[in-house]
Amino acid sequence: MTNYVVDPKILLSFVPKHTELDLWNGNCYVSLVGFLFQDTRLKGIRVPCHVQFEEVNLRFYVKYFDGTEWKRGVVFIKEIVPKPALSFVANLFFNEHYETRPMTHEWIEIGDELTMDYSWKMEKWNSMKIQVENKPVPIQKDSEEEFITEHYWGYTKIDNKATLEYQVEHPRWNILPVKTYELAVDFEENYGKTFRSLNSVSPTSVFVADGSEVIIRSGQKIN
Repeated sequence: MTNYVVDPKILLSFVPKHTELDLWNGNCYVSLVGFLFQDTRLKGIRVPCHVQFEEVNLRFYVKYFDGTEWKRGVVFIKEIVPKPALSFVANLFFNEHYETRPMTHEWIEIGDELTMDYSWKMEKWNSMKIQVENKPVPIQKDSEEEFITEHYWGYTKIDNKATLEYQVEHPRWNILPVKTYELAVDFEENYGKTFRSLNSVSPTSVFVADGSEVIIRSGQKIN
């Protein structure tokens, strides 16, 4: 998870109706996240050739008041995956912004050290490579890592009047201490001119979460 503090104004056109930007310590974040789906199932069924695959997404953070409580969620600018069927299903049922591109990943574990590399091809290859201590530690309360990971809803703009809401369930994650990282990402090529400025700045933070089983519930429309 590579995280950047940005001017909230660049995200306003992406904010779904009925939600508002969720800030941490007054800062607005976008995150570039790379991960691996494993043992994936659709409605409990493993789909051949679609059980394990990479994903890289750019996301930001919002909150929605449902009349009784605030729900904290994420909005995806774009999700990149390696198989067309994944993009078709996600875009059809969740109104998301999936795009299919060639992708690879590599995990190398040597002793207590883990190196992870996610790569995907636009006009040229992009990559996220990170080296961590393979010793998970708890996420500290009220930390930036807690803010980034503890969002359990997804929100997608349907149009200027309606939003799709869906719940994401997983236990609280741990993080792996970072030793080094390398980023080779053209944000303008991947996500448009709005995010060009990220090409010339370093992330505010970089960390790895250990992950877990995740359940994505069916969505409902907020009018």
